Amino acid sequence: MSVSTTKSGRVGRPPNPERQERRRIELLEVATTLFSEQGFASADVQEIADRAGVGKGTVYRYFPSKEELFLSAVDLGMRRLRQSVDSSVSEITDPLKRIAEGIRAYLTFFDEHPEVVELLIHERAHFRDRQKPTYFVHRDANIKRWQVLFQSLMEAGVIRQLPIERVTNLVSDLVYGTMFTNYFAGRQESLRSQSENILDIVFRGLLLDPSTSLID
Repeated sequence: MSVSTTKSGRVGRPPNPERQERRRIELLEVATTLFSEQGFASADVQEIADRAGVGKGTVYRYFPSKEELFLSAVDLGMRRLRQSVDSSVSEITDPLKRIAEGIRAYLTFFDEHPEVVELLIHERAHFRDRQKPTYFVHRDANIKRWQVLFQSLMEAGVIRQLPIERVTNLVSDLVYGTMFTNYFAGRQESLRSQSENILDIVFRGLLLDPSTSLID
């Protein structure tokens, strides 16, 4: 078995990547809870270390700064959002049903993980100088596959031809706003009903006569 040498010259076990990743995730989960409870400014790295059962130096070995720890926690939340949505739609091939289930899974994730919503709020409050918030970095990286679904519906003649970015930006903004409304005002109806309402308005609209002029 190979060995590694520490800075002091002592021989020790080589790093275990899987164990290191587990520890990293454990620290991020504890940090997520504390940051969501106390906010970025008030949260103490020492308390995160105490809750995780490690020394403060261990936290800094994985995350060189409190800022990096916080932003990594937000990033983990967004990666888990994608995993949750992907898992929900993985067996669905019909584009309309895939979109519907994706919206429901998105709303469900935030409903079940309000601590992640808190992180998004605190990121906006304390890192206003960031060029793009973490949420939108992930959204922009993931939106292409949803554009493909909407494009397939256009090509099949199911929905009218529109600039694809216009469509996906609208749907994205609707679910993003619904997520925050649920968090701040309290959810008033089931998540399935909310997703159905969003899709009903997006796909069927409000006007009985679609030729009605909207602008004089």
